[in-house]
Formats: sequence, C-alpha cells, structure tokens
Amino acid sequence: MPDLSSSQPVAADVVIAFIGAGNMARSLIAGMRSQGLPGRQLRVADPFAAVREALARDTGAVAAASNAEAVAGARVIVLAVKPQVMAQVCRELVPALTGDPVIVSVAAGIDSAQLDAWLGGDRAVVRAMPNTPALLRAGATGLFANARCSTDDRALAGQLMAAVGNTVWIQDEDLMDVVTAVSGSGPAYFLRLIEAMQTAAVERGLSPEAARQLVLQTAFGAARMALESDESAGELRQRVTSPGGTTAAAMDMFSQRQFEDLVDAAIGAAHERGQQLRQQARETEGSQRQ
Repeated sequence: MPDLSSSQPVAADVVIAFIGAGNMARSLIAGMRSQGLPGRQLRVADPFAAVREALARDTGAVAAASNAEAVAGARVIVLAVKPQVMAQVCRELVPALTGDPVIVSVAAGIDSAQLDAWLGGDRAVVRAMPNTPALLRAGATGLFANARCSTDDRALAGQLMAAVGNTVWIQDEDLMDVVTAVSGSGPAYFLRLIEAMQTAAVERGLSPEAARQLVLQTAFGAARMALESDESAGELRQRVTSPGGTTAAAMDMFSQRQFEDLVDAAIGAAHERGQQLRQQARETEGSQRQ
C-alpha cells in the first residue's frame, strides 16, 4: 500500500473530532493548526472539562461538552483514550455516529477487528502507532487501514498523522506489533545509548555538560546523515570507520560483545510483549462478554 499522506490541505467541510484531550491529541491538533487548518474544523471532547477547555484555548480547537457532540457530522474521529477504556468509549459512541467517518485509533494493543466490533461493525478503521517524538512533530508513525477504508479514508488519516512526523503504511496488521517494537519503543533505545555514552564520557574526565552537548549533537548529526543520504546506515558507518583507527577499535568491541545480537534480542522481546498484550486484551474482552 503506498504512502497516501499528503501535503494538500484538508477540505473546508472536513471536521476532525478528537475523543480524549491528552498529549497525543494536543500534538495532532497543534500539527494540523500549523498546517493552516482552521480551529473550527477541529473538535475535542474529554471527561475533564478543564483539560478540554485548556486544549481548546491553547490551540483554537472547539471544545465539545460530550463525545456525542464532538463526533456529530465528523469526517474523521480520532480515538486518543487509554486502551482500558476504549471498549466503553466506542460502544457509547455508536448511537452518535452519522455518515461514514473514518475512525483513527492511536491506542496500542487493540486491533482493528476489536475496534470495528465495539463501534457496531462495518466501520472504516485506521490503526496508528505514533511514537513520543510526535510531541515535537518529529514522530514516526506506522499506519494500518482495514478493508473498509477507502482511498480517501487512508489519505485523510495519512494527512492527520503526517502533521506530527513521517508516516509508513503497513499492509499486514500483525506487523503493527513490529512497528511498536521498532519505532514505538525505539526512542527509549536511542536514549539509553545516549545515556550510556554520556556516562562513559564523564567517567573518562569530561564534564557532564560537555558530555551532554557532544553526545546529543553527535546523535543528531548521525540521524541527519542517515536521513539525508541515499546510502544505507551500514555504508555510512563504513565510510567513517578508518582501518586501524579509533572508530574501528570501538566497532571491533561492539562486534566482540555481539551488539547486533543484543539489539535483535531487545527488539524481539518488545515484539513478543506486544503480541502478549494484544492477546491479553482479546482474552479480557472475551471474559467480560461471558
């Protein structure tokens, strides 16, 4: 499935409703506003009046007094609530749904079939797995659309998530657990490496501030090199590794300590845990129905 994200503006008659006014909703609304979408096309509902009103005040979105008010006539409905309350929220939305909106969920561990069932069936559902850098509009988001989604549905969902970073469409929903393990959890992996490098630098005499500045700028520069080059990360690494030099000595130690195997095992553990959480969610739902 191609990446259907677009820089084209959202049509003036498209209303996007957000159920939940947490950090992700705030980031998405701010991203859409920065692209020129008028606040009147963005609605937000949250059980805490102070939270939804603060978001509306800060972003120009419209605060809705209830979920039903927020979704009335909306073309896109973003479910930005905690996974443990998702089933209840979806079921309560069903009587208020009109037309044929596309439902975008940013909740981890809940698959499109569950969402579709809770929403009454035959719904266009897009699962989105953004990561925390989305809060800075530097996110990476994996997207999956169920068979009910039209090309227009996918384009709208892509535009929405592109407001907070890059997007990648996934054809097999089971692979969303891999997306979670790689990009969803991934910022923590890089932050741990940054933390370890800073600690190593301080232990060898650099001040904490000097270590911080050097390591952070190095991480930023390496990421930018990889993003802006047509060469693979491996090719770029080889280019900066002179035979017999300091970088080569570090690379040799990484190899001796089986760095690649460790990374593979860590991502494998995150992937497996994601599958377990998804299965637990299904089992919990099944037991609640009995």
